[in-house]
Amino acid sequence: MTAAEVFGAWLERFADRAGAADAAGVTELLTRDCWWRDLLALTWDLGSYQGPERIRAMLSSALTPSSLTSVALVTEFGPRFQGDDDEVVEGFFTFLTPDGEGRGVVRLRDDGEGWQAWTLLTELDDLRGHERAIGPRRWKGPRHDVAGDGSNWADKRAEAVRYSDREPDVVVLGAGQGGLTVAANLGLMGVDSLLLEQSARVGDGWRRRYRSLVLHDPVWADHLPYLPYPDSWPTYCPKDKLADWFESYAEAMELNVWTSATMTDAVYDESEGRWTLSVELPTGVRVVRPRDVVLATGAAGEPRVPELAGREAFAGTVYHSSEHTDASQWKGRKAVVVGACNSGHDIAQDLCEAGAEVTLVQRSSTYVMSQQHGIPAIFGSNFVEGGPPLTYADLLASATPWPLVLELSKQGVKDLEVLDADLLASLDGVGFKRNTGPDGTGLLGYALDCGGGYYIDVGASQLIASGRIALAQGSGVAAFTATGLALEDGRELEADLVVLATGYSNMRETARRLFGDEVAERLPLVLGIGEDGEIGGLYRRTGHPAFWYMGGPLAWVRIYSKHLALQITARQNGRLPVHV
Repeated sequence: MTAAEVFGAWLERFADRAGAADAAGVTELLTRDCWWRDLLALTWDLGSYQGPERIRAMLSSALTPSSLTSVALVTEFGPRFQGDDDEVVEGFFTFLTPDGEGRGVVRLRDDGEGWQAWTLLTELDDLRGHERAIGPRRWKGPRHDVAGDGSNWADKRAEAVRYSDREPDVVVLGAGQGGLTVAANLGLMGVDSLLLEQSARVGDGWRRRYRSLVLHDPVWADHLPYLPYPDSWPTYCPKDKLADWFESYAEAMELNVWTSATMTDAVYDESEGRWTLSVELPTGVRVVRPRDVVLATGAAGEPRVPELAGREAFAGTVYHSSEHTDASQWKGRKAVVVGACNSGHDIAQDLCEAGAEVTLVQRSSTYVMSQQHGIPAIFGSNFVEGGPPLTYADLLASATPWPLVLELSKQGVKDLEVLDADLLASLDGVGFKRNTGPDGTGLLGYALDCGGGYYIDVGASQLIASGRIALAQGSGVAAFTATGLALEDGRELEADLVVLATGYSNMRETARRLFGDEVAERLPLVLGIGEDGEIGGLYRRTGHPAFWYMGGPLAWVRIYSKHLALQITARQNGRLPVHV
């Protein structure tokens, strides 16, 4: 049988049983080690369910005769055989729910009992009555609008940004990748959102970072929604090019942004269901009263700066890694970088290549992989040159629940150790301490757990192995001295510059600083995989009815900004069910 015949036969049985709300019958179509991930389609939540019992329980409470109707096979891409021995059939389908249009992905395996679903994804794609204004629903343009006041498109855009005669439905704090993508989705769903950006220009969060910074993730994974990069875009994008693209994106997507804007006060009125936000602008203070607030200042949170004795006596310069910009001024001088993860390595390399005498302080161990071998392994066949169209690549990525991603990554870590054997041996030879990530899950385990703890090698490892970057391993920092740093084991390091690449606090601490303890104590910690198989805090309800978190790498925010916008749109229109 062809892949289309295998998948079509399975999908027909699935549609019949789902249409009859037969939870037990649907479960019989799944393997014993099956996974079902639902993104708002059935449960109005993000959740992953493993095994027939948990899936049957979810379906028993969520599946009705109208839950999954008009199930249809997608033939534009797939179905197709996958795996070394064509042991998996992968296919896509569409469906309708009482709330809107949905999409699904299924991976079938034959475990001796016929083709059954190993992984299954159901996601809500559009909310009925608030379908995104794209494709056939796009705006016809100003010639078809009844203006009546002589204003043109530019006049109307300027007036929209001013908010002189209305309140925004949503205020998004931060016009980085998270803020831009959720605002773009909200706008297409008809929800009026205002972005507040502290910097003078959209993209300055990237522009201010050190001059040599280049993205570690490849272009195929880093597109923004609705506006992909040109085919000439570099595989690994320089930070200033990305910053300029963000600015262009905000203009092209007609996003309402106030720059040089600082929120100075926030109060939520439970009875009225509105925030009162005070915003300091170059022109004075404005007060806005949205119904929802999205914190999109970055999943990393507040810079974590250790309090070390003697800092006042230190004659040199000290700053957190987030403040590092230009290494050229440190040519011929001594620099110490405290912290041996991505930022620490990148800044140490930046300083070394600028002519500084650099020492990297590694206090514990680090997971290391090369960009050459590691990035293709992590992004697989979905995000590569000539890979699936982006909409299908994103669906395939979403269709693998995070716990399964972590489990599958363990073998990938072992395979990478073979490919990176020479690199890792050179680090071992100079005493650099490595690990394999939480429970052997490598970079992905660290990224999902805390957003750090790893290094993607783009050259610093070779500099460490050759001795061009000196290594001080195995001891924490005790105190500053007048001429540098004293380590806990008694060693002293001379320094003109100390860079503290010591990471960031949880995003909840940013919420605490901006919104106060009362709001923060209602919110979950961000990151970490919960019992429901989803990332803590991000892209879903937080415990506060009108507060949402948004952040993460470009690939995450592209995919999940739609899901967050769907929930906010449903809430604003009285269609978001009470969270159980």
